Amino acid sequence: MKIKKASVIGAGSWGTAISMLLAEKADQVMLWGRDAKAIHEINHKRVNRHYLPREEVPKNVTATTEFGDLSDSEVVVMVTPSSATRNVAVAAAEAITLEKDVPIVSATKGVEAWSGKRMTEILAESFIGHPVAVLSGPNHAEEVARHMATASVIGCDDQAVADKLQAIFTLPFFRTYTSDDVVGIEYGGAVKNIFALAGGIADGLGLGDNAKAALVTRGLAELARLGKALGGQAETFQGLSGVGDLIVTCYSAHSRNNRVGQMIGKGHSLDEIAQSVHMVVEGIPNTKNLYELAKSRGARTPIIDEIYAILYQDKSPEDALSELLNRDPRPEAS
Repeated sequence: MKIKKASVIGAGSWGTAISMLLAEKADQVMLWGRDAKAIHEINHKRVNRHYLPREEVPKNVTATTEFGDLSDSEVVVMVTPSSATRNVAVAAAEAITLEKDVPIVSATKGVEAWSGKRMTEILAESFIGHPVAVLSGPNHAEEVARHMATASVIGCDDQAVADKLQAIFTLPFFRTYTSDDVVGIEYGGAVKNIFALAGGIADGLGLGDNAKAALVTRGLAELARLGKALGGQAETFQGLSGVGDLIVTCYSAHSRNNRVGQMIGKGHSLDEIAQSVHMVVEGIPNTKNLYELAKSRGARTPIIDEIYAILYQDKSPEDALSELLNRDPRPEAS
């Protein structure tokens, strides 16, 4: 399906990769970002040097710092950090002129700290009357930008909108599926970031393949248990936004959450990590937000509890591991 104009809000690695993907289907793609220097570099050197330095940005992608330039788009994709989504969405909605049937798509994996709301809930409050959807799955920006084979899932309550988005986001190298479980898809994408930290910590401690496989497997069980308690459908967590995203983010060298987990496992403090990692690591705020949501719903989340204790209660990774291994025995299915 070809369209005339698409827009992406957020010029980080994933936002840039999505703009490159949309450039295959849209005559014009607008990419909004805050950093005027980066915007100039994208427009004049065709590269986002800080995030995707080896990939050429297509000529039909135009970067901008002005929300008004995104007007008259046929689809708008939001790819900002979860902590910035509300403020950016409010400002964007006030400045962009769109037809009411234009879908607003979240490609951000997280929940809002103070409200516990999912990203599509925030977008619906800002872009009033517009259909909202989520795009999620095992989708590392570096590989999408290189046109490497990828699959993703589009979640939307309106099947007609989901079908339209599927047509826009389906390419020979990028296969999309649809689902009506927006809640499950969003929580799957947010919770897996915590287990990516856990997987990285396991690597940093040198625990080996057996321990990591056990951690990922039990992490999936915990993800599904919490996701269902929060309103998601059980089968969603066996799909791309559940087990698929969990696998890639726990094992891939592209995963910043995994890399940060490795640093934690090797004894680096969060202050040291913040000075060396110049990107948003969603797993850190997600741990606090989802820990609190889990407690409010009475969900049993032992791995999330221990990652929370490491990040926010100064517990050592070694002590957290000991706590997990010495819990009371129980049936696997419980």
